[in-house]
Amino acid sequence: MSKKVLIIEDNHDIRENIAEILQLAGYTVFEADNGKTGVDLALKNIPDIILCDIMMPELDGYGVLFMLNKHPEMATVPFIFLTAKAERLDQRKGMEMGADDYLTKPFDDMELLNAIETRLKKQDSIQQLYSKSLDRLHTLVTKNDGLAELKKIIQERKIRPFKKGQVIYYEGDKGYGLYLVMSGKIKTIKQVSDGRELMTGMYAADDYLGIHAILSNETYADTATALEDCQLCLIPKDQLDELLNQYPEVGRAFIKLLANDIREKEEQLLQLAYHSVRKKMAEAILRIYRQQDSAEMRFKISREDLAAMAGMATETVSRSLADFKDEGLVDKKGSTITILNLERLIKMKN
Repeated sequence: MSKKVLIIEDNHDIRENIAEILQLAGYTVFEADNGKTGVDLALKNIPDIILCDIMMPELDGYGVLFMLNKHPEMATVPFIFLTAKAERLDQRKGMEMGADDYLTKPFDDMELLNAIETRLKKQDSIQQLYSKSLDRLHTLVTKNDGLAELKKIIQERKIRPFKKGQVIYYEGDKGYGLYLVMSGKIKTIKQVSDGRELMTGMYAADDYLGIHAILSNETYADTATALEDCQLCLIPKDQLDELLNQYPEVGRAFIKLLANDIREKEEQLLQLAYHSVRKKMAEAILRIYRQQDSAEMRFKISREDLAAMAGMATETVSRSLADFKDEGLVDKKGSTITILNLERLIKMKN
């Protein structure tokens, strides 16, 4: 059965040209010449992917995306903006609203087909991520009702891609929801009084971001940035509040996760306050190692991120790593660090 594509574009020639290309490629195509018609067609036909122009009369592309996001059945449908403007501000606004990609006009046949095929393949693959996304909570939640409801909420939400270096939220931003990391790694950074950055946490698949802000109804306490290309699912605050009110066991599970997170941060602060430079560097390396998906002794991290994690100057990081390399504790090539003697790092004296 062919995949269904909805094209929302007010320019007749562009719309017809896109439709012809997609029909020749074997897709079933629906066309709308304005945003309002596009929303109606989307809800009636539930396409597999939507291509939508931004600048349109009556209801622009942002309005279309906003209207469709209100309907759970449309939440996971990939949405690609078509735009003549490649301005970063437009891109960020669209991505924050839940768009999956951009195609800048004019684009050729292969760009169009590759963008669609890539998004459809990703849509199929992310379904496989859901089965393990709740493993961490599953060991904490005793009743199945609350867990099932949380799983349902997550499955109805669109997974948002973030590129390496892209900011997910800033310190001081209002907490609009809870982020679940589906793949990739995230770092959280806090600015300290002397202008330096302190890395407050690293998060990988199945970890939750922003628990404190949501449970305390406060702003985010740090800035979250993608350490590598990653995928996140945003659970809106209103849905989460309703879930926590209805199923107290889910709330208790999140409180336990929050307590663990606070304890880890307290230990980090104690290490920064009382450990020697060598001990802090060893602990930072061990923290990264323990967050690896496997037991591999090799990982990549920038000198700046390692300095933020260890709470020291980048020059001090370089000297410490050079000493560790001379002593046979680690090897370093570019941004790749390989642990050569794990036991000695663990037993590093203060």
